[in-house]
Amino acid sequence: MIEKRDFYIDGKWVAPRAPNDCDVIDPATEEACAVISLGAKADVDAAVAAARRAFPAWAATPLETRIALLEKLDAVMQRRIGELGEAISLEMGAPIDFATNDQAACGPWHMSGFLEGAKHIAWEEPFAEGQVIVREPIGVCGLITPWNWPINQIALKVYPALLTGCTCILKPSEIAPLSALLFAEFVDEAGFPAGVFNLVNGDGPGVGEAMSNHPDIDMMSFTGSTRAGTAVSRGAAEMVKRVTLELGGKSPNIIFADADLPRSIRRGVDHCMENTGQSCNAPTRMLVERPVYEEAVDLARQSAEAVGVGNPREHGDHIGPLVSQAQFDKVQGLIETAISEGARLVTGGMGRPDGINRGYYVRPTVFADVDNGMTIAREEVFGPVLVMIPFEGEEEAVAIANDTPYGLAAYLSTGDAEKGQRVARQLRAGMVRVNGAGFSAGHPFGGYKQSGNGREGGRWGIEDFLEVKIVSAR
Repeated sequence: MIEKRDFYIDGKWVAPRAPNDCDVIDPATEEACAVISLGAKADVDAAVAAARRAFPAWAATPLETRIALLEKLDAVMQRRIGELGEAISLEMGAPIDFATNDQAACGPWHMSGFLEGAKHIAWEEPFAEGQVIVREPIGVCGLITPWNWPINQIALKVYPALLTGCTCILKPSEIAPLSALLFAEFVDEAGFPAGVFNLVNGDGPGVGEAMSNHPDIDMMSFTGSTRAGTAVSRGAAEMVKRVTLELGGKSPNIIFADADLPRSIRRGVDHCMENTGQSCNAPTRMLVERPVYEEAVDLARQSAEAVGVGNPREHGDHIGPLVSQAQFDKVQGLIETAISEGARLVTGGMGRPDGINRGYYVRPTVFADVDNGMTIAREEVFGPVLVMIPFEGEEEAVAIANDTPYGLAAYLSTGDAEKGQRVARQLRAGMVRVNGAGFSAGHPFGGYKQSGNGREGGRWGIEDFLEVKIVSAR
């Protein structure tokens, strides 16, 4: 049993003000694999006080010095990337190869994007005669990160906060805290000044709410569910503090009849199932043009049935379990609702895969003949569940794609490059990928509507942590 009860506050590992043990559950076995402490307001107060004390000196530290420390942090992370992958695999069930090569590797990848983005920030620039625009750190930042891509979201928040001269308090998910505790070790080893980075474990009501409501926190950056994001916003509203949010998604994947159908369907299914479907930008609604719809349904069935499900400790390109009992129950309930509402179950369905009787494993599932008004097409499932919706023509495809309260990502496949660009510009989403094209490090990550406010990554993520000041002098 791993014991990690201490918090990282003011450059030291310290015990919580009041004992409050919390088991970390290995989703592959349903058994406790570690124990942490859940903090409370007193722990948040101590961390905020440390961050507030450290802020003036850190904000005044030359940018080159801050960058040099971030580069040291990056070197530590890369040297210990294997440990990070093992922690992620244990705490949230990602298979070890994916946990190391995709999940943990997000840290160095985002670092490169932020260091490049820093070159494109006008930290000081002339405005008019005798006037200058200055960009300064906003202050003490509260950072709340989720369990599904733990290091990815820590990197997207902590790196720009430290780069800009802000100090911060991190609250990782209490479901998957082990990788965050390792990250705090990396920060300590890199030699950041005391109080610049602090970590307090806890749940939303105990620590998250205390952070959102804290008068000495200048900004909240939150990633998680839309419901929890609205709670953070309400808590921060009284102090009128800045809030950035990266929330849910129900991303469309439009497949036109002129696309390379086998390749497009396989790519869409694999991306939907990746990370056991626990990604906010997963392409979970596959919209297929009517002339190729039935062929696409059969191809999707074949692709989903080729997705392996297995032990996250084993090497390979399979998917692992869902993160928790609560997530397992939610996904099972949504599959049951889809069946009762009349969606056609193509493959998968309720229960665990054959031969598995323990762990939060689910069947890769595909539904066809889904109407966009069905629950399964409206709610974020956060599991390996794909819904397929037929459409007639470009106009209807765009209308269905945009008919969602979310707007994080969108995908489309077509053999017509001009149509691809035309449709991409009509989709109400913050990130659009045409024919499987990827994004470069430092790209803006975020969405429209209930998918959040602000953008993370590169210069856009840096800007979120900066205040803009104009100075005019005779």
